[in-house]
Amino acid sequence: MSLQQSNAADEAADGRKDKLLTVSNVERTFQVGGAPLHVLKGINMELRPKQLVMLRGRSGSGKTTLLNSLGGLDMPSKGEIWFDGRPFHSMNDHQRTLVRRKDIGFIFQAFALMPLLSAKENVELSLRMAGVKKSLWKERVEHCLAMVGLEKRMHHRPFELSGGEQQRVAIAKAIAHRPKLLLADEPTAELDTGMAAQIMSVFQTIIRTEEVTICMTTHDPTILEVADHVYEMVDGKFI
Repeated sequence: MSLQQSNAADEAADGRKDKLLTVSNVERTFQVGGAPLHVLKGINMELRPKQLVMLRGRSGSGKTTLLNSLGGLDMPSKGEIWFDGRPFHSMNDHQRTLVRRKDIGFIFQAFALMPLLSAKENVELSLRMAGVKKSLWKERVEHCLAMVGLEKRMHHRPFELSGGEQQRVAIAKAIAHRPKLLLADEPTAELDTGMAAQIMSVFQTIIRTEEVTICMTTHDPTILEVADHVYEMVDGKFI
């Protein structure tokens, strides 16, 4: 590497220090029926610590594919994704899995709770997966469920909870292992306006108390005002 290249690399690294995640010229192409389908088309974005960032777009705009790429569930066809100083785009599956277990939490639209487990047991499952000592589970589980207002419902199973309560269990589960980044795919899509506002209030509390960054997808214009930044997606690009 030449001195000029070395200096450029050092400058790029310095520029990422105050950013939790940086996306540079990311493209994602799938083969459908033998023809290429370009889903992401040159995405550039950044996430800073303790931010609430929203990816807004209609169904099919590419926002879920982008969210999956940010979390290492999918790999870009081109471009770079740097998470907490690490090159997600060049890691293998095992390396990305280890990063996700420790530093990233996921909230899915369908809640993704184990139906036979109580709210408490669902949150414990997250700690087990992250390798957290069992002696620490009780205090952390109770803290996370209290944070989302469900300390009195921790022994209820998902079918005994409302949609909004199930979403809050999913949030508690996603933050239990103290991730640096929380990724949420349409977390308010199945909720009415009042419940959606409650979830956004919970997100703001989590950012403040847990010092986590949240990136979520949405097509709901009523919740955009609470975001630190909104990326508008149309046809695989930001506008």
